[in-house]
Amino acid sequence: MAELFKEFMLLYQDEVLPPLRIHYKDFSRWQSSKKQIELIRQQEEYWIKEFSGEIPVLNLPVDFARPAIQDFTGHSLAFELGKGESLKLKNLAISEGLTLYMVLLALFNVLLARLSGQDEIVVGSPVNGRRHPELEPLVGMFVNTLALRNYPIGEKSIKELMAEVKEETMAAWENQDYPFEDLVERVAVERDAGR
Repeated sequence: MAELFKEFMLLYQDEVLPPLRIHYKDFSRWQSSKKQIELIRQQEEYWIKEFSGEIPVLNLPVDFARPAIQDFTGHSLAFELGKGESLKLKNLAISEGLTLYMVLLALFNVLLARLSGQDEIVVGSPVNGRRHPELEPLVGMFVNTLALRNYPIGEKSIKELMAEVKEETMAAWENQDYPFEDLVERVAVERDAGR
């Protein structure tokens, strides 16, 4: 959206858009190249191995009966961290060799584990799918979802969990080109219209 807005503003100011080095059709052609197909096949092996066996379904406590068909109505709770808390989290990330995202993901896994009583959590995380700088100015859908599987078992320290989350996240990012939709089709996951 930022790129689209930037281009609209340039056009509005009667400026000429710079020519694109590549187009979306070039990206599509690249995706179907032999080299890319082989890469996807290798990434598929990673994801199939990652989700072999039983896949957990998150069972959060609810105060109502789960509907037969998924319903997206709900509420949200907004909050802000103060500068002090933000700085502490950033310093923790730096001291552990993590990104702030990885620290927050580890904490989110702990929250979900505590609420659900489960010790295996899968969290979907979007990636922009623009691994090459040439793709940045292109308008188009490149987004993919990474299914991050972590084990926030109670006996682990938070530092141990953060190290595992880092390892899992880095491996998933390395294999981010494999389409999430293909993974869902390939693994033994029970479909439920209420989820």
